[in-house]
Amino acid sequence: MDTTLRDGEQTPGVSLTPDEKLWIAKKLDELGVDIIEAGSAVTSEGEKEGIRKVANEGLDAEICSYTRIVKKDIDEALNCGVDSVHLVVPVSDLHIEKKLEKNRSEIIEMTTDVVQYAKDHGLIVELSGEDASRADISYIEKVFKNGIDVGADRLCYCDTVGVLTPEQVRNDLSQLVETFDVTVGLHCHDDLGFAVANTIEGIKSGCDEVHVTMNGLGERAGNAALEEVVMAGRKLYDMEFNVEPELLYETSRLVSRLSGVVLSDNKSIVGDNAFTHESGIHAHGVLSDSSTYEPISPSEVGRQRRFILGKHTGKASVKAMLEEMGVEANQEQLADIVKRIKDIGDRGKKVTTADLKTIIETVLNIYEEPRVKLEELTVVSGNKVTPTASIELLIDGKEVIQSGTGTGPVDASIEAVGKAFSELGDIDLEDYRVESITGGTDALVEVIVKLKKDGKIVSARGARTDIIMASVEAMLEGVNRLITEE
Repeated sequence: MDTTLRDGEQTPGVSLTPDEKLWIAKKLDELGVDIIEAGSAVTSEGEKEGIRKVANEGLDAEICSYTRIVKKDIDEALNCGVDSVHLVVPVSDLHIEKKLEKNRSEIIEMTTDVVQYAKDHGLIVELSGEDASRADISYIEKVFKNGIDVGADRLCYCDTVGVLTPEQVRNDLSQLVETFDVTVGLHCHDDLGFAVANTIEGIKSGCDEVHVTMNGLGERAGNAALEEVVMAGRKLYDMEFNVEPELLYETSRLVSRLSGVVLSDNKSIVGDNAFTHESGIHAHGVLSDSSTYEPISPSEVGRQRRFILGKHTGKASVKAMLEEMGVEANQEQLADIVKRIKDIGDRGKKVTTADLKTIIETVLNIYEEPRVKLEELTVVSGNKVTPTASIELLIDGKEVIQSGTGTGPVDASIEAVGKAFSELGDIDLEDYRVESITGGTDALVEVIVKLKKDGKIVSARGARTDIIMASVEAMLEGVNRLITEE
């Protein structure tokens, strides 16, 4: 039996527009998520508009709104046209007494009343026990039984502050699954790093619905990461889910971009380094047999294997990169290229793909005229002026002039450069960072960018005392590297 995946959780500092919420919901639906919790309709007018857009899109997934045990929340959800409500009821004495200032009997009475009200209005009701991992299991069962008696369709056990252990999952969830003849779900937070492990254990204990979020987003330390639950479940326990794994990476990137929550490079499955190799030993092993240093193939989740360069780089990975670039080098030249790469790494620098190109040109005594050249850049900025940049490039000898505005002069300049690059096809700026700055007002600024075109990613650097010029220089280096290999 497939495990139902439910996606949705509030994340601190993230405010999506209604259109952004819809974009993400459509991508989750394409991915194969079974239930999408689109938000809490009682939160704001903007939140309601977003939920309404998602609910009216005609997606295959069930669309849900988070509600408290308050009839007003049910009314607001109904006004958005959702299929279901996630009705969350505090079940620990701590939450009942300190947060709501109620007693156990009052909570049961309120729950029964609101579940009945939601069912009378045609909603699917998922009844969740908030802070269940710190509650009396017999009281949780009492709350759930009363809810089911008046029509609740599903139940969920919530580890609200991430203190659940796999042992407690086995005890509590197995008991609930055995006691109730309805879908029993599990909602795990990651405060102590157990969310994915507990979620997997929940499925093993009989849960046929689990709450997950893309990239592990959620309150505080987040929730169980969808991509980790899916791939760990498939790989290690032969679990089945309705999702299309090859869409995981592009879904992750969309969520990261729209939410503004940048993923750690070493994030499992979807982080930049998940399928990246630098060590000579690792690179040699992967090139011989990918399973030596990769538990799953990158293509399974829509990724590509990548080799990066640094002081740990060996001949195997450099040779593979040269072959990919269509460059031939003998053993002596290869050794020289590797030595120069290690020298840069030993100085504490990242070796970009543009650096590699320069090293190759030097060692092999070749030179390729850049197809894109900067002719002129003008930037206007001030406290009463919208930052504006105009740029003139020569692209294959053709003059291209563009302008852009932004939140600052660097943003405006990159916007103008990006517009000019459109002549060459779709080129995306995947990452921008200032790597190092020396002291003083005339500091040397080093900017490193990652650009993507047709699935290929390159990195490039620019180093100037002017951060605007350093940024533009890095962009030009990167795009020349991308289009040279076409």
